[in-house]
Amino acid sequence: MEEEKPGRIALLKIKFKELMSFLSYDIWRQNPQTLSNNKNILYNAIKTAILTVRNTKEQNIPASARSLTYRTILSIVPLLAILFAIARGFGIENILESTVSNFLTNNDPISVESVTSKPNPSSFEIIPSDIFPPDTVDIWLAETHIATIDAIDGSSVSEQTRDFLILLLSIISQSLSGAQGSGLFAGIGIVLFLYTIMLLFNDIENSFNRIWQVGKGRNLRRKASDYFAFILLMPILIVVANTINIINFPQNKWLETLRELYPFLPRLLDVIPYAIILVSLTFLYAFMPNTKVKFMNAFIAGITAGTVFYFFQALFLSGLLWIAHYNAIYGTFAAIPLMLLWIHTSWFIVLVGAEISYAAQNVGKFSFEKETRNISRRYKDFFTLMITSIIVQRFAEDKPPLNADQISQRCKSPARLTKNILNELQSMKIISPTPSLDDDRIMAYLPALDINHLSVNYLMSRLDKRGSEDFMIEMEGDFQEHWDALIEQRKRMYEGKDDVLLKDL
Repeated sequence: MEEEKPGRIALLKIKFKELMSFLSYDIWRQNPQTLSNNKNILYNAIKTAILTVRNTKEQNIPASARSLTYRTILSIVPLLAILFAIARGFGIENILESTVSNFLTNNDPISVESVTSKPNPSSFEIIPSDIFPPDTVDIWLAETHIATIDAIDGSSVSEQTRDFLILLLSIISQSLSGAQGSGLFAGIGIVLFLYTIMLLFNDIENSFNRIWQVGKGRNLRRKASDYFAFILLMPILIVVANTINIINFPQNKWLETLRELYPFLPRLLDVIPYAIILVSLTFLYAFMPNTKVKFMNAFIAGITAGTVFYFFQALFLSGLLWIAHYNAIYGTFAAIPLMLLWIHTSWFIVLVGAEISYAAQNVGKFSFEKETRNISRRYKDFFTLMITSIIVQRFAEDKPPLNADQISQRCKSPARLTKNILNELQSMKIISPTPSLDDDRIMAYLPALDINHLSVNYLMSRLDKRGSEDFMIEMEGDFQEHWDALIEQRKRMYEGKDDVLLKDL
């Protein structure tokens, strides 16, 4: 009698189970050396996506985005005030105002100064007249002013966003005016501004370090220099973006001939703002974590997060999402929840991009992930013994210390398991981190104790006693025999005569 063949739905269920089994187990045990290049690229892309989703859930990225949203709200006025101060020093304050309003109102500029007066072309003296003729700049400024007047009339920008931007720019202007004074209060204000901005960047770095599993952040000197470099780059990118806008302006007669010769030029210039977002995110992913990030992995994350951010911004600012609903509920206060939602979603996209860069760089280190999560105590002790022994032996032989990746390759242990063991050894003060010779952002590891006292029994005894034993159990009560039996068994294990130093293994 012939067996009945499974139906189409049953076959789909079987295929689905096989696919889930492959994605959750088999794909992580594939040997890259036995696969073709195309398969390796495909499998690494799949594993990167799986790791990104898993880490986003495990590390609670939405909560980190909410924390950064709160810090951003507190820091938005000091940060913009510092940016406007830098822009004022370079004579590009009006350009920065136009860019902020363009960014938040979908290219409908709003400026506090432009509400009361016509823009002053002299503030654009940074634009070379031999490259951009004065008539082009004047026309661009005039139409910017016309768009501003239209925005004030409420024809192109929502009433709530208009009021919010005018209030924001007014507060920034008043803050800068107060900081220009002299005396104790002006000095305290400047210090508080800088301190608030430092806290914002410090929270951003901590979020990135948490994603990259970096335990130690930058020192104070590096924070001051690196954070200031980030702040200084922002006006430069803004000037570049506005320069591209002037180049792409229709009335620019100087470039009409160039456009006729190269028809693709306008389309290329339209891509530049998107490219600036990609470059900014790539730079952020490459340099914000206090560890070495490969440029290609940061670039992949920058492209992915930048594309999502670009379309989200266009969709959000077009007024297709949430605006009608929020206007009905909040009325004139609609700008506040809209801004909170936009900032939170933006930070969520940025942090997921950081997860992508981390997963792309470490995708090869997550082999045997399932086994690592369920490793037995004996096998974990075995790996701990190997890792500690290698660190001790290299110190005894006067060789350079190894970092976590090098130790993982030497012991052929999963990278995540190696990192967990190194963290445990650090917490027990058996090893200590030190900057590696190649890159001071990457930690190598040295013994923290006299290697002539680091033996197998000593290490196992320290591991056995690691953690808290402060529980409400009477050792001399009903369970005294159990405790005595355990102590006797441990003595036989850890106080034997056949103990061996780790450096001699």
